[in-house]
Amino acid sequence: MEQFEPDRLSAAQLAAMRRSLTSGRGALTRRSLLRASGVGALTLGGLSALTACGIPPAKREGDAAAASDDHSAQEKEINFSNWTEYMDTSEDEKSRPTLEEFTKRTGIKVKYTEDINDNVEFFGKIRPQLAAGQDTGRDLIVVTDWLAARIIRLGWAQKLDPAHLPHAYANLIPQFRTPDWDPGRSYSYPWTGIDTVIAYNEKATGGKKVDSVTQLLDDPSLKGRVGFLTEMRDSVGMTLLDQGKDPAKFTTADFDEAIGRLQKGVDKNQIRRFTGNDYTSDLDKGDLAACLAWAGDVIQLQAGNPDIKYAIPAPGYITSSDNLLVPAKARHKANAEKLIDFYYEPEIAAQLAAYISYVCPVEGVKDELAKIDPALADNPLIVPDKAMAAKAHAFRSLTSEEETAYEEKFAKLIGA
Repeated sequence: MEQFEPDRLSAAQLAAMRRSLTSGRGALTRRSLLRASGVGALTLGGLSALTACGIPPAKREGDAAAASDDHSAQEKEINFSNWTEYMDTSEDEKSRPTLEEFTKRTGIKVKYTEDINDNVEFFGKIRPQLAAGQDTGRDLIVVTDWLAARIIRLGWAQKLDPAHLPHAYANLIPQFRTPDWDPGRSYSYPWTGIDTVIAYNEKATGGKKVDSVTQLLDDPSLKGRVGFLTEMRDSVGMTLLDQGKDPAKFTTADFDEAIGRLQKGVDKNQIRRFTGNDYTSDLDKGDLAACLAWAGDVIQLQAGNPDIKYAIPAPGYITSSDNLLVPAKARHKANAEKLIDFYYEPEIAAQLAAYISYVCPVEGVKDELAKIDPALADNPLIVPDKAMAAKAHAFRSLTSEEETAYEEKFAKLIGA
Protein backbone atom coordinates (compact mmCIF):
# COMPACT_ATOMS: atom_id res chain seq x y z
CA MET A 1 0.00 0.00 0.00
CA GLU A 2 1.14 3.53 -0.77
CA GLN A 3 2.54 5.31 2.28
CA PHE A 4 1.73 8.91 3.13
CA GLU A 5 4.80 10.92 4.10
CA PRO A 6 3.54 14.03 5.89
CA ASP A 7 5.29 17.30 5.35
CA ARG A 8 8.17 18.06 7.69
CA LEU A 9 8.20 21.38 9.48
CA SER A 10 11.12 23.71 8.99
CA ALA A 11 12.31 26.12 11.66
CA ALA A 12 10.51 28.92 9.82
CA GLN A 13 7.28 26.95 9.74
CA LEU A 14 7.54 26.29 13.46
CA ALA A 15 8.06 30.01 14.00
CA ALA A 16 4.96 30.73 11.91
CA MET A 17 3.06 28.27 14.07
CA ARG A 18 4.10 30.05 17.27
CA ARG A 19 3.21 33.45 15.81
CA SER A 20 -0.26 32.27 14.97
CA LEU A 21 -0.86 30.77 18.39
CA THR A 22 0.34 33.77 20.38
CA SER A 23 -0.92 36.69 18.32
CA GLY A 24 -2.21 35.60 14.94
CA ARG A 25 -5.27 33.83 13.66
CA GLY A 26 -4.72 30.78 15.82
CA ALA A 27 -5.01 32.91 18.93
CA LEU A 28 -8.43 34.30 18.08
CA THR A 29 -11.88 33.41 19.29
CA ARG A 30 -14.96 33.55 17.08
CA ARG A 31 -15.72 37.00 18.39
CA SER A 32 -12.42 38.17 16.88
CA LEU A 33 -13.81 36.80 13.62
CA LEU A 34 -10.82 34.99 12.15
CA ARG A 35 -9.65 31.44 11.72
CA ALA A 36 -6.14 30.05 11.60
CA SER A 37 -4.88 29.32 8.10
CA GLY A 38 -1.88 27.63 6.59
CA VAL A 39 1.06 26.34 8.57
CA GLY A 40 0.55 29.20 11.01
CA ALA A 41 -2.38 27.24 12.46
CA LEU A 42 -0.26 24.38 13.78
CA THR A 43 -0.26 23.65 17.48
CA LEU A 44 2.46 22.05 19.51
CA GLY A 45 0.08 19.28 20.50
CA GLY A 46 -0.73 18.65 16.85
CA LEU A 47 2.81 18.36 15.53
CA SER A 48 2.56 14.59 15.40
CA ALA A 49 -0.15 15.00 12.80
CA LEU A 50 2.44 16.31 10.37
CA THR A 51 5.71 14.85 11.54
CA ALA A 52 4.84 11.18 11.98
CA CYS A 53 5.84 8.98 9.04
CA GLY A 54 4.43 5.99 7.23
CA ILE A 55 0.72 6.64 7.74
CA PRO A 56 -1.35 4.77 5.15
CA PRO A 57 -3.91 6.98 3.46
CA ALA A 58 -7.52 6.02 3.01
CA LYS A 59 -8.27 4.92 -0.53
CA ARG A 60 -9.45 7.57 -2.88
CA GLU A 61 -12.57 8.38 -4.86
CA GLY A 62 -14.07 5.33 -6.51
CA ASP A 63 -12.58 2.96 -3.92
CA ALA A 64 -14.73 1.49 -1.16
CA ALA A 65 -12.37 2.53 1.63
CA ALA A 66 -13.24 6.19 1.19
CA ALA A 67 -16.96 5.54 1.49
CA SER A 68 -19.09 4.25 4.33
CA ASP A 69 -22.17 2.18 4.90
CA ASP A 70 -24.69 4.96 5.39
CA HIS A 71 -27.04 4.47 8.33
CA SER A 72 -28.95 7.73 7.87
CA ALA A 73 -32.28 6.06 7.16
CA GLN A 74 -32.18 3.97 10.33
CA GLU A 75 -30.33 6.41 12.62
CA LYS A 76 -31.83 9.88 12.62
CA GLU A 77 -28.78 11.64 14.00
CA ILE A 78 -25.71 13.69 13.08
CA ASN A 79 -22.47 14.21 15.00
CA PHE A 80 -21.28 17.71 14.09
CA SER A 81 -17.88 19.13 15.18
CA ASN A 82 -17.30 22.88 14.88
CA TRP A 83 -15.27 25.79 16.25
CA THR A 84 -16.34 27.51 19.45
CA GLU A 85 -19.00 30.23 19.20
CA TYR A 86 -19.52 29.50 15.52
CA MET A 87 -23.26 28.78 15.75
CA ASP A 88 -26.28 30.95 16.55
CA THR A 89 -27.37 30.77 20.18
CA SER A 90 -30.48 32.00 21.97
CA GLU A 91 -30.22 35.04 24.23
CA ASP A 92 -30.23 32.84 27.32
CA GLU A 93 -27.55 30.66 25.68
CA LYS A 94 -29.59 27.53 26.43
CA SER A 95 -30.50 26.61 22.86
CA ARG A 96 -29.30 26.78 19.26
CA PRO A 97 -32.29 27.99 17.25
CA THR A 98 -31.30 26.90 13.75
CA LEU A 99 -30.22 23.43 14.87
CA GLU A 100 -33.49 23.05 16.73
CA GLU A 101 -35.37 24.12 13.60
CA PHE A 102 -33.50 21.49 11.57
CA THR A 103 -34.45 18.75 14.03
CA LYS A 104 -38.06 19.91 14.13
CA ARG A 105 -38.26 19.85 10.35
CA THR A 106 -36.41 16.58 9.66
CA GLY A 107 -36.59 14.56 12.87
CA ILE A 108 -32.79 14.30 12.77
CA LYS A 109 -31.09 15.05 16.08
CA VAL A 110 -27.79 16.91 16.00
CA LYS A 111 -25.09 16.22 18.55
CA TYR A 112 -23.23 19.50 18.26
CA THR A 113 -19.72 19.63 19.71
CA GLU A 114 -17.43 22.66 19.91
CA ASP A 115 -14.23 20.65 19.88
CA ILE A 116 -12.19 22.50 17.22
CA ASN A 117 -9.76 25.06 18.65
CA ASP A 118 -7.28 25.10 15.80
CA ASN A 119 -6.94 23.13 12.61
CA VAL A 120 -4.01 20.82 13.18
CA GLU A 121 -4.81 20.09 16.80
CA PHE A 122 -8.17 18.85 15.54
CA PHE A 123 -6.50 16.99 12.67
CA GLY A 124 -4.37 15.24 15.27
CA LYS A 125 -7.56 14.02 16.98
CA ILE A 126 -9.12 12.48 13.89
CA ARG A 127 -6.04 11.46 11.88
CA PRO A 128 -5.47 8.03 13.50
CA GLN A 129 -9.00 6.88 12.68
CA LEU A 130 -8.93 8.33 9.19
CA ALA A 131 -5.56 6.73 8.47
CA ALA A 132 -6.85 3.38 9.68
CA GLY A 133 -9.99 3.63 7.58
CA GLN A 134 -12.20 3.93 10.66
CA ASP A 135 -15.16 6.12 11.61
CA THR A 136 -14.03 9.24 13.48
CA GLY A 137 -17.34 9.45 15.33
CA ARG A 138 -18.11 12.63 13.38
CA ASP A 139 -20.42 13.05 10.40
CA LEU A 140 -19.65 16.70 9.69
CA ILE A 141 -16.62 18.87 10.44
CA VAL A 142 -15.59 22.48 9.74
CA VAL A 143 -11.95 23.14 8.79
CA THR A 144 -10.06 25.96 7.08
CA ASP A 145 -9.41 25.69 3.35
CA TRP A 146 -5.78 24.54 3.54
CA LEU A 147 -6.67 21.64 5.85
CA ALA A 148 -9.76 20.82 3.83
CA ALA A 149 -7.44 20.54 0.82
CA ARG A 150 -5.15 18.17 2.71
CA ILE A 151 -7.99 15.92 3.87
CA ILE A 152 -9.48 15.76 0.38
CA ARG A 153 -6.08 15.07 -1.20
CA LEU A 154 -5.54 12.13 1.17
CA GLY A 155 -8.89 10.60 0.27
CA TRP A 156 -10.25 11.17 3.77
CA ALA A 157 -13.39 13.09 2.77
CA GLN A 158 -16.50 11.64 1.17
CA LYS A 159 -17.73 12.94 -2.15
CA LEU A 160 -21.01 14.79 -1.69
CA ASP A 161 -24.18 13.86 -3.55
CA PRO A 162 -25.49 16.90 -5.50
CA ALA A 163 -28.99 15.42 -5.43
CA HIS A 164 -29.02 15.98 -1.65
CA LEU A 165 -27.78 19.58 -1.95
CA PRO A 166 -30.23 21.53 -4.14
CA HIS A 167 -30.04 24.74 -2.09
CA ALA A 168 -26.27 24.55 -1.64
CA TYR A 169 -25.68 23.90 -5.32
CA ALA A 170 -27.97 26.76 -6.38
CA ASN A 171 -27.14 29.32 -3.70
CA LEU A 172 -23.36 29.15 -3.23
CA ILE A 173 -22.06 32.56 -4.27
CA PRO A 174 -19.60 32.58 -7.21
CA GLN A 175 -16.77 33.84 -5.01
CA PHE A 176 -16.43 30.41 -3.37
CA ARG A 177 -17.42 28.04 -6.18
CA THR A 178 -14.08 26.98 -7.64
CA PRO A 179 -11.21 26.71 -5.13
CA ASP A 180 -8.16 25.07 -6.70
CA TRP A 181 -8.23 22.34 -4.03
CA ASP A 182 -11.88 21.34 -4.66
CA PRO A 183 -13.03 22.53 -8.11
CA GLY A 184 -16.80 22.53 -8.34
CA ARG A 185 -17.13 21.82 -4.62
CA SER A 186 -17.36 18.04 -4.97
CA TYR A 187 -16.27 17.39 -1.36
CA SER A 188 -16.90 20.61 0.56
CA TYR A 189 -19.12 23.65 1.04
CA PRO A 190 -18.11 26.87 2.82
CA TRP A 191 -19.44 27.53 6.29
CA THR A 192 -18.15 31.12 6.20
CA GLY A 193 -15.69 33.33 4.35
CA ILE A 194 -12.75 35.31 5.79
CA ASP A 195 -11.58 38.52 4.07
CA THR A 196 -8.41 40.63 4.38
CA VAL A 197 -8.89 44.36 3.73
CA ILE A 198 -7.23 47.70 4.49
CA ALA A 199 -8.37 49.47 7.65
CA TYR A 200 -7.46 52.97 8.77
CA ASN A 201 -8.18 55.39 11.59
CA GLU A 202 -9.52 58.50 9.89
CA LYS A 203 -8.56 60.70 12.83
CA ALA A 204 -4.98 59.41 12.73
CA THR A 205 -4.70 59.94 8.96
CA GLY A 206 -6.03 63.49 9.22
CA GLY A 207 -9.08 62.57 7.21
CA LYS A 208 -7.09 60.94 4.43
CA LYS A 209 -8.48 57.77 2.88
CA VAL A 210 -6.08 54.83 2.64
CA ASP A 211 -7.06 52.35 -0.05
CA SER A 212 -3.99 50.64 -1.49
CA VAL A 213 -0.95 48.66 -0.46
CA THR A 214 1.13 51.15 -2.44
CA GLN A 215 -0.15 53.91 -0.18
CA LEU A 216 0.62 51.84 2.91
CA LEU A 217 4.18 51.34 1.71
CA ASP A 218 4.95 54.71 0.11
CA ASP A 219 2.83 57.50 1.62
CA PRO A 220 5.25 59.57 3.74
CA SER A 221 2.44 60.87 5.94
CA LEU A 222 1.92 57.29 7.19
CA LYS A 223 5.59 56.57 7.88
CA GLY A 224 6.09 54.53 11.04
CA ARG A 225 2.36 54.07 11.53
CA VAL A 226 1.62 51.21 9.11
CA GLY A 227 0.90 47.61 10.04
CA PHE A 228 1.04 44.38 8.03
CA LEU A 229 0.02 40.93 9.22
CA THR A 230 2.18 38.05 10.45
CA GLU A 231 0.10 35.70 8.30
CA MET A 232 2.16 35.16 5.16
CA ARG A 233 -0.77 34.51 2.83
CA ASP A 234 -2.44 37.78 3.79
CA SER A 235 0.52 40.17 3.67
CA VAL A 236 2.19 38.65 0.63
CA GLY A 237 -1.13 37.98 -1.11
CA MET A 238 -2.24 41.60 -0.78
CA THR A 239 1.16 42.79 -2.00
CA LEU A 240 1.03 40.46 -5.00
CA LEU A 241 -2.33 41.95 -5.95
CA ASP A 242 -0.93 45.47 -5.62
CA GLN A 243 1.86 44.48 -8.01
CA GLY A 244 -0.61 43.21 -10.60
CA LYS A 245 -0.01 39.53 -9.87
CA ASP A 246 -2.67 36.88 -9.39
CA PRO A 247 -2.35 35.15 -5.98
CA ALA A 248 -3.94 32.08 -7.55
CA LYS A 249 -1.21 31.75 -10.20
CA PHE A 250 1.95 33.48 -8.96
CA THR A 251 5.48 32.15 -9.44
CA THR A 252 8.38 32.03 -7.01
CA ALA A 253 9.81 35.06 -8.78
CA ASP A 254 6.55 36.91 -8.14
CA PHE A 255 6.67 35.89 -4.48
CA ASP A 256 10.25 37.11 -4.16
CA GLU A 257 9.30 40.43 -5.75
CA ALA A 258 6.54 40.89 -3.17
CA ILE A 259 8.92 40.06 -0.33
CA GLY A 260 11.38 42.61 -1.71
CA ARG A 261 8.65 45.23 -1.85
CA LEU A 262 7.76 44.63 1.78
CA GLN A 263 11.43 44.60 2.76
CA LYS A 264 11.79 48.13 1.40
CA GLY A 265 8.90 49.16 3.63
CA VAL A 266 10.74 47.69 6.60
CA ASP A 267 14.11 49.20 5.67
CA LYS A 268 12.77 52.74 5.39
CA ASN A 269 10.72 52.38 8.58
CA GLN A 270 7.44 52.84 6.77
CA ILE A 271 6.10 49.65 8.39
CA ARG A 272 5.80 50.02 12.15
CA ARG A 273 5.43 46.29 12.72
CA PHE A 274 3.92 43.00 11.57
CA THR A 275 1.08 41.99 13.86
CA GLY A 276 -1.41 39.30 14.65
CA ASN A 277 -4.84 40.27 15.93
CA ASP A 278 -3.21 42.67 18.39
CA TYR A 279 -3.30 45.35 15.68
CA THR A 280 -6.85 46.16 16.74
CA SER A 281 -5.95 48.12 19.88
CA ASP A 282 -3.22 50.10 18.09
CA LEU A 283 -5.57 50.97 15.25
CA ASP A 284 -8.32 51.95 17.67
CA LYS A 285 -5.95 54.29 19.55
CA GLY A 286 -4.39 55.68 16.38
CA ASP A 287 -0.88 54.35 17.06
CA LEU A 288 -1.37 52.58 13.75
CA ALA A 289 -2.85 54.98 11.20
CA ALA A 290 -3.52 52.22 8.66
CA CYS A 291 -2.95 48.50 8.28
CA LEU A 292 -4.02 45.24 6.73
CA ALA A 293 -6.94 43.93 8.75
CA TRP A 294 -9.42 41.07 8.96
CA ALA A 295 -12.92 42.12 8.01
CA GLY A 296 -14.65 40.80 11.10
CA ASP A 297 -12.35 42.83 13.34
CA VAL A 298 -13.26 45.94 11.37
CA ILE A 299 -16.96 45.35 12.02
CA GLN A 300 -16.33 45.12 15.76
CA LEU A 301 -14.01 48.14 15.86
CA GLN A 302 -16.50 50.30 13.96
CA ALA A 303 -19.17 49.50 16.54
CA GLY A 304 -17.13 51.38 19.15
CA ASN A 305 -15.12 53.87 17.11
CA PRO A 306 -16.64 55.85 14.19
CA ASP A 307 -13.15 56.87 13.02
CA ILE A 308 -12.37 53.30 11.92
CA LYS A 309 -12.84 52.95 8.17
CA TYR A 310 -11.98 50.26 5.68
CA ALA A 311 -11.17 50.09 1.97
CA ILE A 312 -11.05 47.42 -0.70
CA PRO A 313 -8.02 48.08 -2.92
CA ALA A 314 -8.73 48.46 -6.63
CA PRO A 315 -6.79 45.25 -7.51
CA GLY A 316 -8.78 43.24 -4.95
CA TYR A 317 -8.35 41.48 -1.63
CA ILE A 318 -7.46 38.05 -0.23
CA THR A 319 -10.22 35.73 0.88
CA SER A 320 -10.30 32.26 2.43
CA SER A 321 -12.98 30.05 3.96
CA ASP A 322 -13.91 27.55 6.65
CA ASN A 323 -15.51 24.51 5.09
CA LEU A 324 -17.96 21.70 5.81
CA LEU A 325 -16.66 18.18 5.09
CA VAL A 326 -18.05 14.67 5.65
CA PRO A 327 -15.14 12.47 6.84
CA ALA A 328 -14.51 9.06 5.32
CA LYS A 329 -16.46 6.29 7.07
CA ALA A 330 -18.96 8.70 8.65
CA ARG A 331 -22.15 6.77 9.46
CA HIS A 332 -24.66 9.48 8.55
CA LYS A 333 -23.55 11.05 5.28
CA ALA A 334 -27.04 11.63 3.88
CA ASN A 335 -28.15 13.26 7.12
CA ALA A 336 -25.05 15.48 7.06
CA GLU A 337 -25.82 16.50 3.50
CA LYS A 338 -29.31 17.51 4.59
CA LEU A 339 -27.80 19.74 7.27
CA ILE A 340 -25.36 21.32 4.81
CA ASP A 341 -28.23 22.05 2.46
CA PHE A 342 -30.34 23.43 5.32
CA TYR A 343 -27.74 26.14 6.01
CA TYR A 344 -27.86 27.20 2.36
CA GLU A 345 -31.50 28.21 2.63
CA PRO A 346 -31.34 32.03 2.73
CA GLU A 347 -33.63 32.37 5.76
CA ILE A 348 -31.51 29.96 7.82
CA ALA A 349 -28.24 31.41 6.52
CA ALA A 350 -29.42 34.87 7.60
CA GLN A 351 -30.02 33.71 11.16
CA LEU A 352 -26.51 32.27 11.31
CA ALA A 353 -24.88 35.33 9.71
CA ALA A 354 -26.67 37.71 12.05
CA TYR A 355 -25.10 35.93 15.00
CA ILE A 356 -21.55 35.21 13.84
CA SER A 357 -20.97 38.21 11.50
CA TYR A 358 -18.71 36.40 9.05
CA VAL A 359 -18.90 36.61 5.27
CA CYS A 360 -22.01 34.64 4.31
CA PRO A 361 -21.48 32.36 1.28
CA VAL A 362 -25.21 32.08 0.49
CA GLU A 363 -26.83 33.82 -2.46
CA GLY A 364 -30.11 35.52 -1.60
CA VAL A 365 -29.31 36.03 2.08
CA LYS A 366 -29.44 39.84 1.90
CA ASP A 367 -33.24 40.19 1.91
CA GLU A 368 -33.61 37.72 4.76
CA LEU A 369 -30.85 39.36 6.79
CA ALA A 370 -32.50 42.75 6.31
CA LYS A 371 -35.54 41.44 8.19
CA ILE A 372 -33.25 40.79 11.17
CA ASP A 373 -30.86 43.75 10.95
CA PRO A 374 -30.79 46.09 7.92
CA ALA A 375 -27.32 47.35 8.84
CA LEU A 376 -25.87 43.85 8.62
CA ALA A 377 -27.62 43.23 5.33
CA ASP A 378 -26.05 46.37 3.87
CA ASN A 379 -22.55 45.54 5.11
CA PRO A 380 -20.48 44.10 2.23
CA LEU A 381 -18.07 42.60 4.75
CA ILE A 382 -20.89 40.18 5.62
CA VAL A 383 -22.90 40.13 2.39
CA PRO A 384 -20.51 40.92 -0.48
CA ASP A 385 -22.09 42.94 -3.26
CA LYS A 386 -21.19 42.13 -6.86
CA ALA A 387 -18.42 44.72 -6.97
CA MET A 388 -16.76 43.38 -3.85
CA ALA A 389 -17.21 39.72 -4.78
CA ALA A 390 -15.56 40.40 -8.12
CA LYS A 391 -12.42 41.58 -6.29
CA ALA A 392 -12.00 38.46 -4.15
CA HIS A 393 -8.84 36.43 -4.70
CA ALA A 394 -7.68 33.20 -3.04
CA PHE A 395 -4.02 32.46 -2.30
CA ARG A 396 -3.19 29.33 -4.27
CA SER A 397 -2.38 25.99 -2.68
CA LEU A 398 1.33 25.45 -2.00
CA THR A 399 3.45 22.36 -2.34
CA SER A 400 5.31 21.30 0.79
CA GLU A 401 8.55 22.56 -0.78
CA GLU A 402 7.01 25.95 -1.53
CA GLU A 403 5.52 26.16 1.96
CA THR A 404 8.93 25.65 3.53
CA ALA A 405 10.77 28.04 1.23
CA TYR A 406 8.17 30.79 1.38
CA GLU A 407 7.78 30.67 5.16
CA GLU A 408 11.56 30.93 5.55
CA LYS A 409 11.65 34.04 3.38
CA PHE A 410 8.70 35.60 5.16
CA ALA A 411 10.14 34.80 8.59
CA LYS A 412 13.35 36.58 7.64
CA LEU A 413 11.34 39.59 6.47
CA ILE A 414 9.41 40.01 9.70
CA GLY A 415 12.32 39.07 11.95
CA ALA A 416 10.67 35.94 13.34
